[in-house]
Amino acid sequence: MKAIAYNINPKEKEWLILANYKKHDITIIANSLTLDTLNFAAGKEALIVFNKDPLNAPIITGLKAQGIKYIAISSFDYGHVDLLTANAVGLKIANIPFKDGGALENMHQVIANLDNWAAGKCVGDACCCQRDCAVNTKVLK
Repeated sequence: MKAIAYNINPKEKEWLILANYKKHDITIIANSLTLDTLNFAAGKEALIVFNKDPLNAPIITGLKAQGIKYIAISSFDYGHVDLLTANAVGLKIANIPFKDGGALENMHQVIANLDNWAAGKCVGDACCCQRDCAVNTKVLK
């Protein structure tokens, strides 16, 4: 899967490279994700979000226009993501659902989310989509 990671610090970059082990084609960008940097996502299927970059409605619709289908959040919290807009435009979103484990283990979860999406599978407990299904327990009503 072709992915892009914005706003990544050197340690996160190291963990991402180790966890990925050349499975996915990941472009790493030091810049924050903004309307001005959306164009770097062109031709990618997935976005990996670091450092709680805000994903508001204009950013999400811009990502969809660039071809992004999936957003993998490298944190437990997803409050910085407009989940309702993401659902409206058809983006699938996953985070790190478990807090036990170190940073490298958490990065393995990010890669596992990409693996599942690439295989056409659900991400299970990592799902943050706003669809009502048997797996998703995070649906906003």
